[in-house]
Amino acid sequence: MLASPDQSVLLIIDMQSKLMPAIEDHAHVLSQCIRLAKIAQQLGIPIIGTEENPTGLGENHPQLKALCQTTVTKFHFDGCSDGLISHIPTDRKQLVLVGCEAHVCLMQTALGLLEQGFAVSIAVDAIGSRQSLDKTIATMRLKESGATLKTVEMLAFEWLKTCKHPNFKNTLALIK
Repeated sequence: MLASPDQSVLLIIDMQSKLMPAIEDHAHVLSQCIRLAKIAQQLGIPIIGTEENPTGLGENHPQLKALCQTTVTKFHFDGCSDGLISHIPTDRKQLVLVGCEAHVCLMQTALGLLEQGFAVSIAVDAIGSRQSLDKTIATMRLKESGATLKTVEMLAFEWLKTCKHPNFKNTLALIK
């Protein structure tokens, strides 16, 4: 299924200051999350962040937090257990997840959203874990559970649909 800008919500999971230095290739993960969030913002796609125990792990990266319409504080690894679903616009059923850690909060939140009947996509080049094996196994498990694996660039072009889209040039500048 192609992602639709009028059905999508971008969920940024736990891109927190004290966690990020421990994430493998954290600079790449952060830059891809920022890129996708800026694209979503240009296209009018709602952006929601989550922060796991922000007192202990700090807040989300300031550039990402500034792009979010709301940030949900959570203590469960599955954000659904802490009210995430109540922040998702009721007319949107396609959820795109990015963030950390792929094998803990991102995966458990994605599985919770799948159980609730949402169409879940994972931008695999915008997720991270401390160890590459954990990210690999989480990605495999998510695919087996029904999540769709995509890249930031795939999502951008799916949301645009055509080179005649009014934001095509601005979005293309973010992709390049």
